[in-house]
Amino acid sequence: MIMGRGHRDSEQPPHGSGIHIGGANNAPNQNVVGRDISHVHQHAPSHGAVGIETVRELLASFRAEVDNNESNLDHVVAVRAMTDTIATSLHSPDPQARAGALRGVAQALPALVAGTVVEQGGEALVHALAGWIG
Repeated sequence: MIMGRGHRDSEQPPHGSGIHIGGANNAPNQNVVGRDISHVHQHAPSHGAVGIETVRELLASFRAEVDNNESNLDHVVAVRAMTDTIATSLHSPDPQARAGALRGVAQALPALVAGTVVEQGGEALVHALAGWIG
C-alpha cells in the first residue's frame, strides 16, 4: 500500500519579513492593531536623478496618450493646458519661475487623471518632474 504524504505547516517555505514603506517616514511604525514593528527598512527615491530629456520624453508620451484617449477624459482641456505649461516651463530661462510652475502642475495633475486611462502616464510624468526639479 502506498501512502500519500500530507502537507504539514512546518513544511511551508519561509516567508520574508521585509516591509517596504514608501517615502521618508521617520515615525515609529505600527501594524494595524497598534503593535510596534521592528526591523523595517524604508526606501525613498532619490530626487534630482531625472534628466530633462526623460521629462521631455514622458511629456511627449503623455500628450500622445491624452490625444488617443481624449473622448474618455472629462478634463481634457485642463490636462492639455497643463502639458502646455510643462512644455513652456522646460524652456524657461528663470529656474525659480520654472520650478514654481512645474510644482503647481505636479500638484494638480494627479487629481485630474486619477481613475482615468491616462493615470499611469500622468503619474510617471509627475514623478519625473519632481525628480528633475528636486
